[in-house]
Amino acid sequence: MLKLFYYIIFLIGLIGFSQTKNFSIKNLEINTEYPHFGLMPINDSKVVFTSYLLDKKGRLKRYEGNPILTIFEGNLSEEGHIVNVAPIQIDPKQNISHITSATISPDGKHIYLATNYTRKNMPKGNFNEANFHITVGEYKTGIGWTNFNVLPFCKLKYSYAHPALSKDGKTLYFTANIRGGKETTRGGSDIFKVDILKDGRYSEPKNLGSKVNSYSREMFPFISSDGILYFASNRPNGFGGFDIYKSIVNDEGVFKKAEKLPKPINSKQDDFCLIVDVEKGTGYFSSKRQGGKGDDDIYFFVIK
Repeated sequence: MLKLFYYIIFLIGLIGFSQTKNFSIKNLEINTEYPHFGLMPINDSKVVFTSYLLDKKGRLKRYEGNPILTIFEGNLSEEGHIVNVAPIQIDPKQNISHITSATISPDGKHIYLATNYTRKNMPKGNFNEANFHITVGEYKTGIGWTNFNVLPFCKLKYSYAHPALSKDGKTLYFTANIRGGKETTRGGSDIFKVDILKDGRYSEPKNLGSKVNSYSREMFPFISSDGILYFASNRPNGFGGFDIYKSIVNDEGVFKKAEKLPKPINSKQDDFCLIVDVEKGTGYFSSKRQGGKGDDDIYFFVIK
């Protein structure tokens, strides 16, 4: 009975998440002049995020003249800080030098990365070199993440990014600009999903539809443990730049019309990459709002 009482109280808190401004928000100590974004939980006590790779003197490391974006992991403290931060270990033989976002499977065996091709692994055929694709790798002790393979549904003429897994690891969400047919992209980029099948195959990408996607750009999806999709969009009638939206999905997998989250989660600048711990009523998001330390900063929030 007591457990049910606390569950009801928590549901009331979730309602407040969308209807009130009752939040506590703080800028994290890990933020610097460089961007920090691409948040994704590994488990209840660890997250991954994207930032630039630095040398021992704090200078930007570069590949082919460009700063290297890579994935970092860190532990979550009781106060909401991200501590013990370190780059994830990727097998250097895989020639992966620029990663915009990543997600790790619930069993810890696979990682999905959004990256682009380099001169060393560029495929044959005509394609836009600026396009991203999603590749999946496995973890091997002493080597790190290795044996990467581009997901079979990624076509060279389109761009795929921002992978996110459902809690059970059976559904992969991502953004893409796929054109043509019933599942065509409405705007600059839409959110799609595929089923991860038991034999390692994937279903065909399915557009989440007009209740979620718009004629603008949708980015950085995240599915919470209670079946709510959070994502960023720069559609009209927002607070400014990219705003964070949510869409509730029912048991049949149908998404309801997306709702914009209130201030102070959203601001007049870009806000995106929200993740939430449903049980704790806490979460993180990235923002370029005024008062930050530099570029995109990571913020911790508590639903009071």
